[in-house]
Amino acid sequence: MVKIAIVTGTTRPGTKAPAVADWILAQSSSQRHAEFDILDIAAFDLPLLDEPIPPMRGQYTRNHTKAWSEAVAKYDGFIFVTPEYNHGPAPALVNAIDYLAAEWADKAAAFVSYGAQAGGVRAVEPLRSMLAALNVATIANHVNLSLLTDFVGFSSPNPAETKVQELDALFRQLTRWAKALSGIRSSI
Repeated sequence: MVKIAIVTGTTRPGTKAPAVADWILAQSSSQRHAEFDILDIAAFDLPLLDEPIPPMRGQYTRNHTKAWSEAVAKYDGFIFVTPEYNHGPAPALVNAIDYLAAEWADKAAAFVSYGAQAGGVRAVEPLRSMLAALNVATIANHVNLSLLTDFVGFSSPNPAETKVQELDALFRQLTRWAKALSGIRSSI
């Protein structure tokens, strides 16, 4: 069984990311071929990248980096929950990704985004490019939530049934890719 982390993509106070991650986790309960957990980047208290050696070397000197590395390494795939800030991803998520290299490689990723105008779509595209440079396979399935129509009182996610169906398709595709890539990682 593959392990998928639902990564909260911001540390901003009052963020909707934990509520969206909880919604994703609740929807994942029907998935039989994957195990899902929430991985909250705020819990790791990562400052702006402060490692003196480039992450591609894997020679981490800071305790927060070692803890983040250990947490990420145990997963086969990721669902990044990302808000859209100024037509891009949250800086905390970009920073968290930049901290590591090998821990991301040859794994699969998907996105659930949210925002007021475009449902967070503009935050996802730069993340796809960034993750490609780290040898992460991002799947095409993507769920985007509008803060105006997919949330109750602008706080709790309550998406339409079509969004639930999109998420279910995302789960299935991500699980297949994560399983396939775990075979690649074990063959090296």
